[in-house]
Amino acid sequence: MFARAMHSPGHPILAQVIPVRRCNLACSYCNEFDNFSPPVPTAEMLRRIDLLVALGTTIITLSGGEPLLHPDLDEIIRHIRRRRAIATLITNGYLLTPDRIRRLNRAGLDYLQISIDNVTPDETSKKSLKVLDRKLEWLAQCAEFPVAVNSVVGGAIPPEDALRVALRARELGFTGTAGILHDHTGGARPLTPEQLSVLERILELENSVFSFAHYDRFQKNVARGLPNDWHCRAGSRFLYICEDGLVHYCSQQRGRPGIPLEAYTREHLERESQRAKACAPYCTVSCVHQTAMLDSFRENPREMLVQILRSRRDRNPTYQPPALLGLLSWMFLESRSHRLFGRLALRLLGARS
Repeated sequence: MFARAMHSPGHPILAQVIPVRRCNLACSYCNEFDNFSPPVPTAEMLRRIDLLVALGTTIITLSGGEPLLHPDLDEIIRHIRRRRAIATLITNGYLLTPDRIRRLNRAGLDYLQISIDNVTPDETSKKSLKVLDRKLEWLAQCAEFPVAVNSVVGGAIPPEDALRVALRARELGFTGTAGILHDHTGGARPLTPEQLSVLERILELENSVFSFAHYDRFQKNVARGLPNDWHCRAGSRFLYICEDGLVHYCSQQRGRPGIPLEAYTREHLERESQRAKACAPYCTVSCVHQTAMLDSFRENPREMLVQILRSRRDRNPTYQPPALLGLLSWMFLESRSHRLFGRLALRLLGARS
């Protein structure tokens, strides 16, 4: 995924596809579900995957609603893998059992994210650690794919709950991440000092190369109600495909542009890549920011590496970067011959110098 993102600025890095809008829960803050929609027919889902692959999509994420409600989800995942794309899944976790997890293994799932909002179920959310902890243990025992547990900070959810969820995720060997609760447009209200403190502690747990623990200006600004100065590439590098097969910027901007996937062309990708989005300054949709961050690295690798390393070392002066980040740092920053290595690497990846 990284190599292709460096090589080409014109293909979608990540597409989020909805196989079913229905959900088995009804979290009060969520605007991405209903309780009646039928699953998208399997043949149509496979056709949409083929269309996304034809556009060059690298990662296809199945979301919802609750994607595990689709009766042929395993076949959809297998088809994503047959088309040589990366298959990922976002779920509330309620329908996971050891047998279901093993079926996901056999289908070839590459990555799963499970969202847990609080420790004890309440009127806001039933996605609780008390209910889902056994599911996490089954994932730790059975899953052959990486698992990320995402908690939420903001709104009426107790902030200390998010930290407990993140710590439990790390205890089980998973990645623990945190999102900021957003409104129906994808924007967020500023967090309280207590919420900000919890968010900072969760970010400190993360150690992946391109996480916002290293390049977290995005979340810091959002948490304080400040705008971010960035270029959103939704509709190009990130696509959201609803159950009706229409392409949208993201889950919070449905209807824009609202073009049928079969009519979406490389000209649309180019146009939306250049278009400024009015919602961008206060956007909280982290997957869109992550795809944009890859393009920032492609365009300014030295500047991005400096920012990533500075952010991490501000938190931990003894920080030692993981192998990939260390190699990139040596190539672009530390080697006496960094200009030569940098030019060679950029040429191999097709990136701009």
